[in-house]
Amino acid sequence: MTDTPAETAQPSFRSDVTVELVKHTAGDSDVLWAARVSTAGEQSLEELSKDPERSKGLINYLMRDRHGSPFEHNSMTFFISAPIFVFREFMRHRVGWSYNEESGRYRELQPVFYVPGADRKLVQQGRPGKYVFVDGTAEQQKLVTEAMEVSYRRSYETYQEMLAAGVAREVARAVLPVGLFSSMYATCNARSLMHFLGLRTQHEEASVPSFPQREIEMVGEKMEKHWAQLMPLTYAAFNANGRVAP
Repeated sequence: MTDTPAETAQPSFRSDVTVELVKHTAGDSDVLWAARVSTAGEQSLEELSKDPERSKGLINYLMRDRHGSPFEHNSMTFFISAPIFVFREFMRHRVGWSYNEESGRYRELQPVFYVPGADRKLVQQGRPGKYVFVDGTAEQQKLVTEAMEVSYRRSYETYQEMLAAGVAREVARAVLPVGLFSSMYATCNARSLMHFLGLRTQHEEASVPSFPQREIEMVGEKMEKHWAQLMPLTYAAFNANGRVAP
């Protein structure tokens, strides 16, 4: 998102999220040399030039018996665009993560807002800890879409009115809702990402069930696809051992 003159900025609405892998130093061999240094010392550097496929058993052993530190010697940086309420959940993950987010103090925030898509389940049934989400009716979907868009438009108009009157951006932003899209860089290693995925995605191979909010799960699913391509042996071991971070 780029700055747009206030008089031309018009609210737009999205039901998706964006996740881009912008850089990485991550591969299955990173796990192997880190693990083998305990028994091979400097000879562990030989793993850098070897096919990690030959040692997938070691990766599975480390995952199964939860020897976690070898999974930390790698790095992935993602550019993520998602609603602010997703980032507020996301940033509860602190160990092994670094964040830098777009600032409403230093730039005029753009009017891009989240509205659930037609496939987003809208109705919660049951009590906390045992509830499920089910599809909403056409009337509920219409209400959600129209109510959100009206609220978003009005809040952004108010924001613009204050800016035009000379009110500081850091004050005027207080009227904007958490459905506003923000952007950030998030950097992690495989171990911290596995912990995130174990909590923020639902998966049939998970030994410990998780019940994430759908919008953060959408982010997690996109990050997972990138990681699976970078470290396929580690990813396979993660799934084979119940999707529990070592």
